[in-house]
Order: sequence, then structure tokens, then C-alpha cells
Amino acid sequence: MMATPATPDAPAAPAPDTHGPVHPGWLRVMHWLNALAVVIMVTSGWRVYNAAPFFDFTFPNGITLGGWLGGALQWHFAGMWLLLVNGLLYLGLNLTTGRLWRKFLPVGPRGVARDLAAALRGKLSHADPRHYNQVQRLAYLFVIADITVLVLSGLVLWKSVQFDTLRTLLGGYEFARRIHFFAMALLVAFVAVHLVMVALVPRSLIAMIRGK
Repeated sequence: MMATPATPDAPAAPAPDTHGPVHPGWLRVMHWLNALAVVIMVTSGWRVYNAAPFFDFTFPNGITLGGWLGGALQWHFAGMWLLLVNGLLYLGLNLTTGRLWRKFLPVGPRGVARDLAAALRGKLSHADPRHYNQVQRLAYLFVIADITVLVLSGLVLWKSVQFDTLRTLLGGYEFARRIHFFAMALLVAFVAVHLVMVALVPRSLIAMIRGK
């Protein structure tokens, strides 16, 4: 009986591309447009909040945008449309190109705990900027969800009568204001941590500007 020829080994998976851009051009443009929209919306939103605060503090006028309530609302709406259109394009391109699954998944409690512990010990590798660790993945998925909450609660504050069902789901107009405020605070916290990480790993800023 003739021996069956040995089956050749399956071809190895292609090595990751280390020569192409870290971030595609469309992503870099949308990142900076999102950053601009967030700055506009947060600083103008602080001025809107100052007109009717529900906590025992207001934001210093020097760090707000708009000068007065009407001006702040105009800036806020301008930032809203920029964030909404740019955000929808960002999500659409991430979904259609498969980047969302490649970059942000999988993510799980064990992986997050492992990478967070390594980061706190200063042992988390940043050798490959194309690869997101699980803490980064969770943070980016969180900020996508947080901006979604901001948009939904913002719709209630903008057109409360037209979005009456959404207003009811969010607990009413005043509760929607508080949801909007705390979602804003979480977004600001994300940006603050993001800037600290950029300062610690400056090559990430270069990659977001130049692509490499």
C-alpha cells in the first residue's frame, strides 16, 4: 500500500503591514474634525449651562464659548451638526471597511484587567501603534457610546416636543439635562486621559497627523 504524501503545511498568515500608514487619511481627518466639534460643543455647552445651572457652581466665562446664551446656542448647534455628520461617516466607514471589528474587538474583563495592570506598572508595550490594547479598545467603545447618549439627550433638549417619546424614555426634560451634563463630564474625562496618554506616547500624535 502506497504511503499518502505528506500534506504541506498551510501557508502562514501574512505578517501585519508595518510599512503602510498607522491611520488611514480619512480617519485622521475625521479625528481632528471630531476634536474640533467636541471643543465647540463642550465650551459652548458650559455657557448654556451657566444660563440655568442646576448645581451650586458655574463655569468661568473665560473658558466658555459664545459670550451670551444666544451666541452659545448658535455655536452649540454648529458643533452638533459637525459632530453628528462626521460621527455618522466615521461609524459608517469603520463598519464597511471592517476596521471596527479589527481594531476594537475582542474586548473582555480579563484582557482589560491584564492590560490595565500592565499599564499601571509601566509595562504596557506601545511598540506597535497599529495594535490597540484592551484598555484602549474599551475606552474607544465607551466614548462612542457616550457620544451617542450625548446626541440622544441633546435631541430632547433641542426639540423636546418633537421627541416626546425619547424625552419620556430619558425621564423627562430636566432628567435629560442631567444625563447630558454627566455624559459631557465623562467625555471631558476621556479627553483629559487621552491627552495624558498622548504626552506619554508622543509618537501617537505624530501618527495621527502624518499617518506614520
